[in-house]
Amino acid sequence: MKTLKYNDIDIVQENEVTWIIPAHKQMRVPGKVFASEKMLMQILKEDESLKQVINVATLPGIQKYSLAMPDIHWGYGFPIGGVAATDIEEGVISPGGVGYDINCGVRLIRTNLEYRDVKPYMEKLVESLFAHVPTGVGAHGAIPKLSKKELNQVLSKGARWCIERGYGSPEDLECTEENGCLTMADPAYVSNRARERGHNQLGTLGSGNHFLELQMVEEIYDAQAAEVLGLYPGQLVMMIHCGSRGLGHQICDDYLKVFSRVKEKYGIHLPDPQLACAPIQSEEGKHYLAAMAAAANFAWANRQVIMIQAKKSFLSTLGISEKELGFSLIYDVCHNIAKIEEHQVNGKTKKVCVHRKGATRAFPPGHPLTPAKYQSVGQPVLIPGDMGRYSFVAVGQPLAMEESFGSSCHGAGRVKSRHKAKKEARGRDLLKEMEQMGVVIRARGMRTVAEEMPAAYKDVSQVVDVMHKAKISKKVAKLVPVGVIKG
Repeated sequence: MKTLKYNDIDIVQENEVTWIIPAHKQMRVPGKVFASEKMLMQILKEDESLKQVINVATLPGIQKYSLAMPDIHWGYGFPIGGVAATDIEEGVISPGGVGYDINCGVRLIRTNLEYRDVKPYMEKLVESLFAHVPTGVGAHGAIPKLSKKELNQVLSKGARWCIERGYGSPEDLECTEENGCLTMADPAYVSNRARERGHNQLGTLGSGNHFLELQMVEEIYDAQAAEVLGLYPGQLVMMIHCGSRGLGHQICDDYLKVFSRVKEKYGIHLPDPQLACAPIQSEEGKHYLAAMAAAANFAWANRQVIMIQAKKSFLSTLGISEKELGFSLIYDVCHNIAKIEEHQVNGKTKKVCVHRKGATRAFPPGHPLTPAKYQSVGQPVLIPGDMGRYSFVAVGQPLAMEESFGSSCHGAGRVKSRHKAKKEARGRDLLKEMEQMGVVIRARGMRTVAEEMPAAYKDVSQVVDVMHKAKISKKVAKLVPVGVIKG
């Protein structure tokens, strides 16, 4: 096994795809990084995200490890791709461990359609989806503006609010993480400014790396799991990637300011002010958890509405019946969230607050929180790549509960900043390049297309392979993009 150096710190290879940063100085626990040697060398060369892994290990009450997924890159406080579990009695909650886009997540929908049959209508279908799903910064108008009472209900009920109003069926909740609602939500702790930013954004995609993609199932790796999930080669599926929009961003901003003022009150001293935090059992900690849960509920409702808006586009564009379409939710996962969960720590079952920032829950077969229909194969893990190559479907494995607090990777991870990507895109016809890849794209502006060009991201297949080799999540299917909507 190898030992690499990082700022005079040893990084010790545990196995082919796992590396340990031993605890030193202020670190309360070791760091654990899931990566191939090639990927780790790239991380060491290109950014300081491992420094953030070390900083996270200094959080009061952190348990076992400060974890990093293979899609790790620099973030606010925590690295994107970072996971940390803290003791709920003696530990802290940190907004930097959740992120600004609270409950940014991925939703995968299957159809009964084959791509080859829909291909002649792809441009028309993409145009229709672009018309039905508002995109871009400040996008609004998917559904009528919410009243204060209605917004409170969304923040409290999440996706169930949508189902009660005809946006989907009860079965959708069974295929959504936490059934689309965190019950600890309390709208009372959401600021007026956050409400102002969110009251007319339900059912909107936003901008940046958010997208709606039509994809074809290109390859199956696990036939049994694919059958349970309802996937087969050549099938047309749809993936949605978005979060809580301006409402969640404002909640994060609000509580970072609150937490930055209370560190002396609670005697918290950390190496990075971006790790601003408060004890979970403190008044400030409880208020943030309640507001964060409200934003998470808004995000689940947001993706639920987008899904139903997209369904309308399919039906109207293709002129087929609902039965012929077979439009049904496979699963919805979140990857920017903190959850109170039970895990084994030092041989004992313990309640901890699991921060997953740019990381996806990956519970195994038989786990009580794995949906009933997926008990035999494990919870679906949805891993989007860039808009020119491929995305993956995996399922959680038993070792995840021991090694990563039931967590896996969430996507490709950036290798180029947005500024650098835009610079490299100058003079290129990116839409033509995408067309040559077989992808129809519709976007609010070319700036986002440039920022999100395929070369700006890691090859997600390498990220997924690391988690597969680590036996954290098992590959089930590869999906290739055929139609893309961006903000």
